[in-house]
Amino acid sequence: MTQEHLKDIDMGEEPVKTMSMNPKKFMLWLAIASITMMFAGWTSGYLVRKAEGNWHEFDLPNIFLYSTAVLVVSSVFMHLAVKAAKKDNFNTLKIAISITFAFGMAFLFMQWYGFSDLVKNQLHFSGSDVASSWIYVFVGIHGLHIISGLIVLLFSLVSSFRLSINSNNLTRIQLCATYWHFLDGLWMYLFFFLYFNR
Repeated sequence: MTQEHLKDIDMGEEPVKTMSMNPKKFMLWLAIASITMMFAGWTSGYLVRKAEGNWHEFDLPNIFLYSTAVLVVSSVFMHLAVKAAKKDNFNTLKIAISITFAFGMAFLFMQWYGFSDLVKNQLHFSGSDVASSWIYVFVGIHGLHIISGLIVLLFSLVSSFRLSINSNNLTRIQLCATYWHFLDGLWMYLFFFLYFNR
């Protein structure tokens, strides 16, 4: 009997590995896909409406640039929080997630200040000024998602102080980090989209 025949006899069928995902992670990615499609549709609508003419050119408030930097920094600390959780470094975890939450709140307040700046510059949410109305839609809806992200962050923050987040229980902070990084990326997309298409 040849060596090839022996290999054929010895090789039994291995069990097929099934792909599995945590249901909560699946739901999160489904939500992220839905939000992405929603904003993709709106930005497409924005470009179509702008191409029709009768468009009011506008400047973005400078605070939006600074708030972008704040949100990026918050994402860095969120990443550090996840790394600390994987190593059961609880002190670093608490500090990093607390800073993430604080910077998230700062971002939200800066966005509100940006709205105030728009109003001062006579850019209102109205049917007569379609261009500025789009800004309110983009920034406002993203702001609502930031509030939901801060709520998720708050639960993770409380869990970190209760030591419920550790190397054996990472699901909550991983979900939180994924959503927060997504919101960061979404805002950067919106900011640069508006900056180059205003």
